[in-house]
Order: sequence, then structure tokens, then C-alpha cells
Amino acid sequence: MSFEVVEEHTNNLLGRREAKLVVHHEGAGTPDRLTVRKLASEHFKAPVDRVFVKSIATRTGGSSATCMVEIYQDAKAAEIVPAYLKNRMLPKDQRVAKVKKEAEPKPAAPAPKLAAKKEEAKPAEKKEEAKPAPAKDAKPPAKKEDKPAAAKEAKPTAKPEPKPKA
Repeated sequence: MSFEVVEEHTNNLLGRREAKLVVHHEGAGTPDRLTVRKLASEHFKAPVDRVFVKSIATRTGGSSATCMVEIYQDAKAAEIVPAYLKNRMLPKDQRVAKVKKEAEPKPAAPAPKLAAKKEEAKPAEKKEEAKPAPAKDAKPPAKKEDKPAAAKEAKPTAKPEPKPKA
């Protein structure tokens, strides 16, 4: 497995070197982060704990991977690396599992009390909204007229006569 440095520049503000590597892995799968980290630390002559692999990308069916690597000058500068990236640099058996919010137990006691209060409130509201049944002798509600009668009479019903052609 060989590699070449395509780009490299120094970020003095953050105290690190940022490099883009192309790792050639013909006949083998995409290299893992630990392998790329070890190759980069040997090439840049830096301790492994200060080298962080941000990304590894291989095109489908390709035999070379493009890797983005950050090499920090000292351990204090490396503190700005996010925890999730530090977690990725560990072997799979040592990684910290992702904590799901759903796995936390939810308090069950307050939920039934709220539901009971809602059920008690709903029948009371329905009783207030309930209307008495109409009597059999009562008239049905009056229908609305579409147009007033005066407006109907005002419209001319006769068609104007066509003009004779000359």
C-alpha cells in the first residue's frame, strides 16, 4: 500500500498541518482510519495521537482513496478536535457507543394524570355545547335566497334585435 501527498498547508491559527493524501490500495479494500493514521504519522514524523483522519473517500470500483488528514503541533492544540472524531480514531472494540435519547426512561406518572384531566374536561365541554333536540312541531330553518326578488325583476329577459347587414 503506497500513498502520495497531493496538497499540504499549515494552519498557524489552529496550530496544525492539513494534508490531502491519495492512498493506493490495489487488490485490497479501502484502508481503515487506523492504517491511514499510522501512514501519515510515519510520513510527517509526528506522534500517532496528534494525527487525525477527517475523511476517507474511494470512488466506486476504484483502487485509490482520497484522505483528509490533520496533524497537530502539540497535544494542547489537538484539544479542539471534536469528540466524535477522537472516537473514530479508536479501534472498533474501544469506541464509545452512541447514546440514544429514546433509550432514557421517561417518567410515566405525570402522563396518566394529564390524560385523566383531559378526559374530565372533555365531557363538561360537550354538555355545554349540546343543543336541545328540535320539537316535532318546529319549522325547519329558513332557506337563504340566492338573489333578492327585486334584482331578478330588474334584469331584461328580452334579447336585443340584431342589426341588419348592409
